[in-house]
Amino acid sequence: MAQTNKISRRTLLKGIGAGLGATALAACAAPVAAPPTPQPQQPAQPQPAQPQPTQPPQPEPTPTTAPAAAAPVELTYWGFTGRLGKVEEELINKWNGSQNEVKVIAQPQGTYEETAQKLTASLAAGQAPDFVLLSDVWWFGFYLSKAIRPLNELIQEQGINGADFVDSLWNEGVRKGVQYWIPFARSTPIMYYNADMLEAAGLPIRGPETWDEMREWAPKLVKKEGDTVKVAAFAHPSAASYVAWLFQCVIRQFGGRYSDQDFNIKLTEPDSIRAGKFYQSTVQEGWAINSQDITKDFVTGQTALAMMSTAVLGGVLRDAQFKVGTAFLPKERFFNCCTGGAGLAIPTLTSPEKARAAIKYIDYATGNEGGAFWSQNTGYVPVRKSTAQSESYQKFFEQRPQARTAVDQLPLTEAQDAARVFIRGGDQIIGKGLERILINNEDVEKVFGEVKATLEREAEPIKQQIAAMN
Repeated sequence: MAQTNKISRRTLLKGIGAGLGATALAACAAPVAAPPTPQPQQPAQPQPAQPQPTQPPQPEPTPTTAPAAAAPVELTYWGFTGRLGKVEEELINKWNGSQNEVKVIAQPQGTYEETAQKLTASLAAGQAPDFVLLSDVWWFGFYLSKAIRPLNELIQEQGINGADFVDSLWNEGVRKGVQYWIPFARSTPIMYYNADMLEAAGLPIRGPETWDEMREWAPKLVKKEGDTVKVAAFAHPSAASYVAWLFQCVIRQFGGRYSDQDFNIKLTEPDSIRAGKFYQSTVQEGWAINSQDITKDFVTGQTALAMMSTAVLGGVLRDAQFKVGTAFLPKERFFNCCTGGAGLAIPTLTSPEKARAAIKYIDYATGNEGGAFWSQNTGYVPVRKSTAQSESYQKFFEQRPQARTAVDQLPLTEAQDAARVFIRGGDQIIGKGLERILINNEDVEKVFGEVKATLEREAEPIKQQIAAMN
């Protein structure tokens, strides 16, 4: 490939500086006096020697202008788009206006998937943003390819206290004692309910405590016209809307798993099959629908309850024309709630100077000021314990009690199974399998067996990469 020589910014500034220096020296030189008018010469007369007075050294003149302030370090950042992107833009503007050392320039790239794909292409070309938002199912692949830098030294330099972060959120970004991914836009599933519908049905105005209770409530909430369900008791999202994320909580509540952290796939174990059959029965029995836009279906009253991310809380409260309630997820044999969302990482291509600048912004965005603004305006959970315990956040809970549910549920959350977040495409492999049992009504044991085989095959190169790194 032909290469063109480019003048670097440093070289260019050096050249400009040299030119400006020469101009400055010329401008500061004393003016040259005009030559005197010639006079007739007289014979020289001897003069007696006179003592010369000693002059004390004169101080250098004090500069009358202060040196120019150093320009801020400019950082490119790939983050959110859409409604969340507007909130993040406000957050960045608050940071940029609060100090003059680091300027963050947002360059949104699209969805989590689109951002990860563009980062992959950018890295292949030897380029990258200075720091980047990566979702729970994407950061690990960049860690395996050594495309994101270890952060322990930067964290220590900045004085970030990892113990102040919610344990389950902080620990997900750690590999062998080293932090690679710092929690930022983190979420969990919670149960949303239409309080008006529950009241009209004569039901308790709260979330169901167990899945058996949900099943008991369902007939009182469903409304049909003939065989067509007009209002469902519950709704399932599509694979593209992360049904595999939500069902991960349910399969664990039943005692099953997608996998353990060593990539042993658990989908065909009895409790996993039992959870799959229960999920399928919600549709077969006519009280749950398959939704292409679960948030829209909830706020428009097409379903009375829905498991959704905490991240949509702000939008739900804004758009719903009824009283919205939130609750912990239902239990079966156990209670379980998984974590989700995205964190911040710094590519290895980022220079040390810019990496140190990036960690300053990350500290702010996840801290008590920036993190509180972000969480309160989106629905993502506060990632630091001190933020949720702060006086300002307690006042926020008084104004928006629905937000307290996610924070109270946080200590009970658990990191996700390796099969979903560490196997490339694992979320969609599982999600497509769930669509087969929820939409196509296929046999659960057959589908889960096929999904297991696919996951095991896709896990092999990951396991080999991990072994090589070890």
